[in-house]
Amino acid sequence: MKKYILKLLKRLGFNFVTVEGWVELECKDRFGNLKWSWSGHNGITNAGFAQLALLAGDATAVPFTYLAVGTSTTAFSAAQTALIAEVTDTGLARVSATVSRVTTTQTNDTLQLVYTWTATGTKAIEEVGVFNAGSSGTMLGRALTTTKTVTNTDQLLATYKVKFS
Repeated sequence: MKKYILKLLKRLGFNFVTVEGWVELECKDRFGNLKWSWSGHNGITNAGFAQLALLAGDATAVPFTYLAVGTSTTAFSAAQTALIAEVTDTGLARVSATVSRVTTTQTNDTLQLVYTWTATGTKAIEEVGVFNAGSSGTMLGRALTTTKTVTNTDQLLATYKVKFS
C-alpha cells in the first residue's frame, strides 16, 4: 500500500527519496552445482537511515561495504543495530564485499555488495546484513532468509542491493 501512495504522490509532483533493499543468495556444492537459491527484501534500520543521511553531507562518514550472515530467526525491527546471531566461524564470518553502483531504474541508483564465502563447516543461515565496519559498526539493513543450510566446502554467494529512488 505504501508504494502505491508514494507513486500517487510522485505523480502529483511531490518528490521523495525512498530506500529499498533486496538480497539474493545462492549455495553451490564443491563441484559448482546449485544446491539452493533464495531472494527477498530486507528492512532498513533506523541507524542505517541515520548513517545514510550522514554520508550525504560528511566526507568522513564510513560507507557500507561489509556483508555478514547469521543464524537467528528473530523478526526484523528497524531498531536493531546488529544481526541477532552473527556467524563468526566456519568460513562464514563478516567480510569486505565487492561494492559497486548498478542501474535498476535510473543510472547508478543502486548500491550492490557481492561476496562468495566458502564454508568450512555446517550452518543454518537465517539472516543476512550490510554493515559499515569489519566488526560492530552500523547495520544498514537486515533480511531473514528462512533456514538455508550451508555445509563444508559449499560456496555461498550473496548479492545485496539497496536502491535509492
